Formats: sequence, structure tokens, C-alpha cells
Amino acid sequence: MLKKALITGLLVGMSSVAMAGPWTVKVGASVLVPDSDNGTLVGGAVHPDVSTEANFTPSIEYAFGETPWSVELLLAAPFKHDVKLPEVNSTATFKHLPPTITAKYNFKNSSRFTPYIGVGATIVVPWDEKVSGALAGAKLEADESYGVAGQVGFKFQPADAKNWGVYADVRYAQVESDLKLNGDKIGTLDVNPWIYTLGYSYNF
Repeated sequence: MLKKALITGLLVGMSSVAMAGPWTVKVGASVLVPDSDNGTLVGGAVHPDVSTEANFTPSIEYAFGETPWSVELLLAAPFKHDVKLPEVNSTATFKHLPPTITAKYNFKNSSRFTPYIGVGATIVVPWDEKVSGALAGAKLEADESYGVAGQVGFKFQPADAKNWGVYADVRYAQVESDLKLNGDKIGTLDVNPWIYTLGYSYNF
């Protein structure tokens, strides 16, 4: 409930300041790298392995006046992951959206590089879960997941640029989803990815 309240509060905060100040639209590409340990299923008998994926990840950022604070909402085209289940000779697949919102502190200085750090929350909404191999035809269900997120990166504005720039950052997101197979709980899939992003930004 605390995680849900945090996410709701941040989203409401963004809505309340809509059109009240400078906005930045970012267009980037991200590589989502799951943690090397994805947990265990079926009482420790199965060790899942979640695939690394890349995708288009736009985001929207709002800066609070002349302060160093801003809020950023990361969006994405749907990610599709393969989950190898070697002990049962099967592979699961699922799609998900990982919207992540962070409150950021920007280290403003006299150079054109602006480092920043952020902390916030993420929501993972999985769908289209399928299983192939020995478990083909079984019904797999993955629950929605809520977790904390962290961010560190920088933006760079060239000398001849008035509104545009480039940026690069790294996020960590707590993503853990409870799984059911044919209605029976089989454990928790730990994705907990690092998200590496590079892109172009335009300030309004």
C-alpha cells in the first residue's frame, strides 16, 4: 500500500503543475538488463533466466522553476521477455510496460554538463504470458508489480543549442512478480533490472 500511495502521490503532483513551467520531452533507447539472479520457482526446483531486451523509451520531465528539482516520467513501448526454465525444458514469454517516475536533483553548474540523481517508483503491468516446450498449453499468470527506483545520469547541451541536448542515464528498478501456473502459485520472478538509456531531449 505504501508503494501504491507513493506512486499515486507523485503522479498527482505532476498533474497539479501541468502547464505551469518548463517541460522537457526526451526520446531515447534503453537496454533493460535483468539481475543475474532471477529467483527460484516451484520451491527452489526451477531457476528462471530472464532475457535482456532493448526498446524505445520516451520520457517527460518537468522542472520546478529555478530550483535544481525536477520530476521525470519514463514511458516505453512494450518490452517482451523470454524466461528460460531449463529444469522443466520450457520457456515462458511475457510483455510488460514499466512506467517509472522519479524526483530528480540536478547539479547545476557553469558547464554544459548537468549531472543528476533521482529516486522514485515503478509499476510493471505484465500481459500476454505464454509457455512453450514441455509446459506448452499451461496457463501462466504474472501479477502486477510495484517497487522503488533509482536513477543517475547527465544531460549535455551543446554551445549552439537553445532548446535541445543529449542525455544518458542508468536506472535501477525493483521488479518482482508473483507467478501462477494453472491457478497454483509457483513462486516469485525477480527481474530487478538495470536500465541503460541514451537519447535526445528538447526543452519547451
